[in-house]
Amino acid sequence: MPVLAHAAVALIGLLLIGAGSFTPSIALAKNVEAQQASVRTAIIPHQFPPWRVAPAHGILLKELNSGRVLYEHDARKRMSPASLTKIMSALVILERGQLDDLVTISPNAARAHKTHLRVKAGQVFRLEDLLKAMLIVSANDACLAAVEHVGGDEAQFVDFMNAKAVELGLADTHFSNGCGFDNPDHYSTAEDLATLSLVALDQPIFRQLVREERAIITPVSGHRAYVLHNTNRLLGRIPGVEGIKTGFTSKAGRCLIAKVSQNGSDLLLVILNSKRRWNTATHLIAYGLQAAESSR
Repeated sequence: MPVLAHAAVALIGLLLIGAGSFTPSIALAKNVEAQQASVRTAIIPHQFPPWRVAPAHGILLKELNSGRVLYEHDARKRMSPASLTKIMSALVILERGQLDDLVTISPNAARAHKTHLRVKAGQVFRLEDLLKAMLIVSANDACLAAVEHVGGDEAQFVDFMNAKAVELGLADTHFSNGCGFDNPDHYSTAEDLATLSLVALDQPIFRQLVREERAIITPVSGHRAYVLHNTNRLLGRIPGVEGIKTGFTSKAGRCLIAKVSQNGSDLLLVILNSKRRWNTATHLIAYGLQAAESSR
């Protein structure tokens, strides 16, 4: 087993002392098998997770090669997805837009609040660069400009998003805006977002952009460069992390979708409304990799 996996397992083992008796999604080992198992595999199923109360309102952890759900908590509960919404927006842009299009920033887009690049009304960007900004740094001004360009206006674009959700069978997903702002009629689930993410990852450009740690974009109408630093702290820190997206609003809390490929295992993790998403993600990824390896 790689040194990193040993370290992760050891860390989880320390955290397990005093933990509650949750039942994970994978089958527990029988007593006879447990007695014969090595130390490497014996610590996995029956001692996880290392918390008494789930550290997020919604969690789904899947091993993609087998399709097994390794852990879930309220994965079908409707919740605010925050900027995880931009996964659907990006998918619609890629299907309906032309990445070489020139997009003029509207006054409405320039006024977009929260996370933004502070682009100016009248600036002109390539659609592909706006897509980079909305996926890498979750810029709402870039997102709204792209949405308005592809849809004609945001309302029409949202219709495209909801039509795509129906097409994909996302029965517990509905959008009211293109960038992820809180609204009672704007919701999804960990399970639906996992399905959406896998569809988006089939798009080579999407797959490439969400794993970039850093990028630079420049408006075609000026010389100012905008440096984009990915909001996903797992990139470059955990081997095999391939994106996908972060999100945050006051209602949605801190959200994350991550894909990890390591040692022949492919994990997809969705975390909705967590106060400690990086800590939670680190433990779940370590557990998932160990559980997947032990089952091979």
